[in-house]
Order: sequence, then C-alpha cells, then structure tokens
Amino acid sequence: MKGCTVIGHPLAQQALAEMRHRDTSVENFRRALGQLGLLLLAEATRNLPVKSKRVRTPLAMAPASVPARPIALVPILRAGQGMVSLADHLLPQAVHAHLGMARNEDTLQPECYLEKLPPRLGRYEVIVCDPMLATAGSAIAAGQLLTQRGACHLRFVHALAAPEGIRALRKAFPQAPIFTAAIDERLNEQGYIVPGLGDAGDRCFGC
Repeated sequence: MKGCTVIGHPLAQQALAEMRHRDTSVENFRRALGQLGLLLLAEATRNLPVKSKRVRTPLAMAPASVPARPIALVPILRAGQGMVSLADHLLPQAVHAHLGMARNEDTLQPECYLEKLPPRLGRYEVIVCDPMLATAGSAIAAGQLLTQRGACHLRFVHALAAPEGIRALRKAFPQAPIFTAAIDERLNEQGYIVPGLGDAGDRCFGC
C-alpha cells in the first residue's frame, strides 16, 4: 500500500511467526517483539537525512556521515514498550519518550493517560512505535499530540497492520512513512486485526 513499507526480512518474518502462534509463551513473545522491533527500526531509519563530518582514525582523518537530526523513540504504552526493548543496541543515542494510551473497548477510541516528551520536539526525527496498527486510533491520536507539541518529522513503526488502519493513518498524516512486518486481511467487528496475533500488550507482559 502507498506510503507503507512491509519489511520482508526473513528474521523479521520469523519473529512475527513466533508472535502469531497461540502457544508462544510470554517470555518468547516478548523476546520476539523486541527482535522484530529492532529490525523494523533498522529499516525505518534507513533513509534518514544525514550530515557529513570528519573523524580522526588512529591513522588519519576520514569522511563520515551521521543522522542530521537527533532521534526520539515514542513507544505507545504499554505494548509499544516491548518494541523498543532492544533499541539501545541500534540507537543508544536516541531519546526515549513515552505516551500512555488505552483503548476504550466501547468506543474503540484511545484515551491518553501519560505524556513524557523532550522539549523542542521539532528538532527530532520522531519514531512512533506500537505493535498493532488496527483502527489507527492510537497512532493518529499520538501523531496529533506530537504535532501539537512541535514534532515535524514523524515515522510510524508497527509489527502488524490492517488495511483500514493504514488508510486512516495515511489520511491523517499523508507525508509520514509507515513501516510494518505484515499487512493482514481486515478488522473484525471488535476492531481487532484478523488473523492478527491477539492482544500484544497482554501477550508481551502476561496480564
């Protein structure tokens, strides 16, 4: 789908397969989610703007390039925390911000209960992380809040997405790229992704 990159890396698909299996333990689900998050973040940062610099090696000066802007990871709690559990292996310099959101099961709308963001958010590459892009309610609400706080450079990273969620998120943020490991068939009447993998938060944390 336009604006959405599906990561077909074999290791990403292996991690997703383990997460989908109904008999996967909490421990193994959490490990697989962290591994998948790491692979998705690697792809989501592939085309970051860069700036040139020079570094001194033990022998001489050498040209180098580094990201042009600092990076802020914004997991949507609670399930998003599992996606960034290994992020320090790839992005040790990134700021870890947090948004706490819970879905009202009657209205299917997100309700924000926590906001911890760095100042001057506009100078960051902001990467929103949430395992499931279902109705896109949480992702859109997060994007709107981050934009209100000054964010200018948004990216969305999801383990799994529904076509309905991608369309809704693209409509709300047409310039923001989306990264996922798979696009599933549809949403059911309760707003869950089918075939999906169940409730990512419950399966990641055991309750």
